[in-house]
Amino acid sequence: MDGLVSGRRRTYEDLKKQIMPQVEPLFGEIRNYCFSLGSNVLEDVRMHRIVFCKSLTFRAFADIEPQRDFVIAKITRDRKEPVRKIEIRPGEDMGELKNALRDAYSNIR
Repeated sequence: MDGLVSGRRRTYEDLKKQIMPQVEPLFGEIRNYCFSLGSNVLEDVRMHRIVFCKSLTFRAFADIEPQRDFVIAKITRDRKEPVRKIEIRPGEDMGELKNALRDAYSNIR
Protein backbone atom coordinates (compact mmCIF):
# COMPACT_ATOMS: atom_id res chain seq x y z
CA MET A 1 0.00 0.00 0.00
CA ASP A 2 2.95 2.35 0.53
CA GLY A 3 3.33 4.75 -2.33
CA LEU A 4 0.06 3.78 -3.94
CA VAL A 5 -0.24 7.10 -5.80
CA SER A 6 3.36 8.00 -6.60
CA GLY A 7 5.05 4.61 -6.44
CA ARG A 8 6.98 5.60 -3.31
CA ARG A 9 6.24 6.81 0.20
CA ARG A 10 6.03 10.62 0.62
CA THR A 11 8.62 12.30 2.79
CA TYR A 12 8.70 15.55 4.71
CA GLU A 13 10.97 16.96 2.01
CA ASP A 14 8.28 16.20 -0.60
CA LEU A 15 5.64 18.00 1.45
CA LYS A 16 7.97 20.89 2.27
CA LYS A 17 8.12 21.82 -1.43
CA GLN A 18 4.36 22.55 -1.31
CA ILE A 19 4.43 24.72 1.83
CA MET A 20 4.28 28.49 1.40
CA PRO A 21 7.59 30.09 2.45
CA GLN A 22 5.93 32.31 5.08
CA VAL A 23 4.54 29.33 7.03
CA GLU A 24 7.33 26.77 6.46
CA PRO A 25 9.35 27.83 9.56
CA LEU A 26 6.22 27.61 11.75
CA PHE A 27 5.27 24.24 10.29
CA GLY A 28 8.82 22.97 10.91
CA GLU A 29 8.74 24.24 14.49
CA ILE A 30 5.47 22.42 15.17
CA ARG A 31 6.87 19.26 13.58
CA ASN A 32 10.01 19.43 15.74
CA TYR A 33 7.91 20.00 18.86
CA CYS A 34 5.82 16.91 18.11
CA PHE A 35 9.01 14.83 17.83
CA SER A 36 10.29 16.27 21.12
CA LEU A 37 7.30 14.80 22.98
CA GLY A 38 8.81 11.31 22.99
CA SER A 39 11.12 8.90 21.23
CA ASN A 40 8.12 6.86 20.06
CA VAL A 41 6.54 9.62 17.93
CA LEU A 42 6.03 8.67 14.29
CA GLU A 43 5.01 10.89 11.41
CA ASP A 44 2.85 9.81 8.52
CA VAL A 45 3.31 12.25 5.63
CA ARG A 46 0.12 12.54 3.62
CA MET A 47 -0.58 14.49 0.43
CA HIS A 48 -1.17 17.86 2.13
CA ARG A 49 -0.42 17.29 5.81
CA ILE A 50 1.41 15.26 8.44
CA VAL A 51 -0.25 13.02 11.01
CA PHE A 52 1.69 12.35 14.22
CA CYS A 53 1.16 9.08 16.12
CA LYS A 54 2.52 7.14 19.07
CA SER A 55 4.42 4.15 17.74
CA LEU A 56 3.23 1.43 20.11
CA THR A 57 -0.43 1.96 19.37
CA PHE A 58 -0.16 4.00 16.16
CA ARG A 59 -2.87 6.23 17.60
CA ALA A 60 -2.88 9.68 16.00
CA PHE A 61 -2.71 12.63 18.36
CA ALA A 62 -2.12 15.46 15.85
CA ASP A 63 -2.92 16.24 12.24
CA ILE A 64 -0.93 19.26 11.06
CA GLU A 65 -1.85 20.95 7.77
CA PRO A 66 -0.18 24.03 6.28
CA GLN A 67 -2.36 26.66 4.65
CA ARG A 68 -1.44 29.77 2.68
CA ASP A 69 -0.63 31.97 5.70
CA PHE A 70 -1.34 29.81 8.77
CA VAL A 71 -1.21 26.22 10.03
CA ILE A 72 -4.20 24.15 11.14
CA ALA A 73 -3.60 21.67 13.96
CA LYS A 74 -6.30 19.08 14.61
CA ILE A 75 -5.58 17.50 17.96
CA THR A 76 -7.09 14.22 19.14
CA ARG A 77 -6.88 13.64 22.87
CA ASP A 78 -9.23 10.67 23.04
CA ARG A 79 -11.48 8.86 20.57
CA LYS A 80 -14.54 9.77 22.63
CA GLU A 81 -13.78 13.50 22.63
CA PRO A 82 -14.25 15.86 19.71
CA VAL A 83 -11.18 16.86 17.72
CA ARG A 84 -9.75 20.19 18.85
CA LYS A 85 -8.84 22.52 15.99
CA ILE A 86 -6.26 25.28 16.49
CA GLU A 87 -5.21 27.74 13.80
CA ILE A 88 -1.86 29.44 14.32
CA ARG A 89 -0.08 32.10 12.30
CA PRO A 90 3.63 32.88 12.10
CA GLY A 91 4.68 35.04 15.04
CA GLU A 92 1.80 33.99 17.30
CA ASP A 93 2.45 32.52 20.72
CA MET A 94 2.54 28.71 20.52
CA GLY A 95 1.84 28.10 24.20
CA GLU A 96 -1.77 26.94 23.77
CA LEU A 97 -0.84 24.69 20.85
CA LYS A 98 2.13 23.13 22.66
CA ASN A 99 0.03 22.48 25.76
CA ALA A 100 -2.71 20.84 23.68
CA LEU A 101 -0.18 18.68 21.78
CA ARG A 102 1.55 17.59 25.01
CA ASP A 103 -1.79 16.78 26.64
CA ALA A 104 -3.01 14.77 23.63
CA TYR A 105 0.28 12.84 23.37
CA SER A 106 0.20 12.04 27.09
CA ASN A 107 -3.40 10.81 26.97
CA ILE A 108 -3.08 8.46 23.99
CA ARG A 109 -3.35 4.91 25.34
